[in-house]
Amino acid sequence: MDFGFGFGGIVLIAILVLVASSLRVLREYERGVVFLLGRFTGVKGPGLIIIIPGIQQMVRVDLRTVVFDVPTQDVISRDNVSVRVNAVVYFRVVDPEKSVIQVEQFFEATSQLAQTTLRSVLGKHELDEMLAEREKLNIDIQTALDAQTDTWGIKVSNVEIKHVDLDETMVRAIARQAEAERERRAKIIHAEGELQASEKLLQAAQMLAREPQALQLRYLQTLSNIAGDKSSTIVFPLPMELLNVLSSVRNTNPPDSPAR
Repeated sequence: MDFGFGFGGIVLIAILVLVASSLRVLREYERGVVFLLGRFTGVKGPGLIIIIPGIQQMVRVDLRTVVFDVPTQDVISRDNVSVRVNAVVYFRVVDPEKSVIQVEQFFEATSQLAQTTLRSVLGKHELDEMLAEREKLNIDIQTALDAQTDTWGIKVSNVEIKHVDLDETMVRAIARQAEAERERRAKIIHAEGELQASEKLLQAAQMLAREPQALQLRYLQTLSNIAGDKSSTIVFPLPMELLNVLSSVRNTNPPDSPAR
């Protein structure tokens, strides 16, 4: 009796251990890739699932978005400028089956691919584009990286370039270039102002030439402005138009001839 009870107890304990080892609980953001004797049978979860010990195996896959920093990379731009660039990548698993079957350690594979893609894409652009068009470069890197990770069941949702570091010599050169650009723009603006002023003066001169009375009024206004100054002596030119008027008046009214 004692032997039978002991054997029965052992069997009961074994069954309980077998049942406990066959139960798996997967959270809402987890999936289980199940293999039967090495062959893929399906993806299960979330919730409670049953795995036959020794016959079936399960690999957990996390579906949450993963964020990782791309280590600083030395990049040579298209205009032969050496810069140091680092970035951050956001990705997640969208196909658990591919992420387990198609690639070993998809996180490490995605990280290495992000480094090479960062150098490859940025190397096709000039330094000015890296500094001024960062949003466009982010999209280019994300598109190139996502196209390669698609076969692994990985979706790269976003890539952000964090820093573009230059050496001191290049920083000073860029500062000199920016100063020269500001001076060039200032000279262009000054030249455009001189051009517009000369055009307006030409229009005023043409209008005064068509209307002599306007020229006389302008002349009188100028005399009035000069008279308002504190200077005691005023020297002003006599306009030729006034001389012509006086000459015409003299010719029309000649002086009386002397008595004989």
